Amino acid sequence: MIKHPDLVADFEHQEMRRERPDYISALRLFEGMWQEGMALGVLPLQDPLEGIEVDIRIARMLNHV
Repeated sequence: MIKHPDLVADFEHQEMRRERPDYISALRLFEGMWQEGMALGVLPLQDPLEGIEVDIRIARMLNHV
């Protein structure tokens, strides 16, 4: 259990500001997450447009707010 979550959040925020990711490290991160998704069997999607209606409806609602 974290006793001072605000201090941890401040530390994480400072670390993220100090260590800006470059293109190569971001690409490595993406490729690693893609490989993990493939290993879990959730990527690539069988039908990439599955559920798109719900996403469009949510986007319309958010754009009207």
